[in-house]
Amino acid sequence: MAYKITDELPAFIGKPMDWALVVMKIIATFSGFLMAFTFGAVVIIRYGFGGDLFAYEEWLLGISIVGFFAGAVLASERKLHINADILGIIIHNPRLIWWRSLVILVIELAVILFIIYASYLAIEYDLSRPRLRGTPVLRIPFVTWRIAIMAAFCFMATYSAAYLYVHIRKGLGLPLKADTLEEAAE
Repeated sequence: MAYKITDELPAFIGKPMDWALVVMKIIATFSGFLMAFTFGAVVIIRYGFGGDLFAYEEWLLGISIVGFFAGAVLASERKLHINADILGIIIHNPRLIWWRSLVILVIELAVILFIIYASYLAIEYDLSRPRLRGTPVLRIPFVTWRIAIMAAFCFMATYSAAYLYVHIRKGLGLPLKADTLEEAAE
């Protein structure tokens, strides 16, 4: 079985994070199938019947954004984002490796938290306008996609914070598997 960061967390934190991952897998799978089905239908309707699937780009855009960010949450949980870190190859001292990883995790979490703040400002700006901006034909408000993006970054921050927590706990030599905070403190 593959390594899961949620296995290293107390159960009352790890289980809800596992449930969130199941939801993200469903969203990513559903959006992928829906995009493939829609593009296939567009080809059949346009070239087979000479018709047009009305404004499919607008609703499919929202679904693709949500699916993309659900996939980003899954990649964040598995630490599968693109990494151009050369220091991992050069550094061999375990203590320096631990500190390097700590710095990387702190920077990663800080960047994600900044993006959450920027997403909040974008949502606040949209909601402060007298009329919500939306797509040209179906008038789907842009704020709905921004809320989904902010939620995805919140999930990414959660998994990034979990990796930071586990990294610090392992570095300090403290037990990781605990069902309550009291057990973790012992």
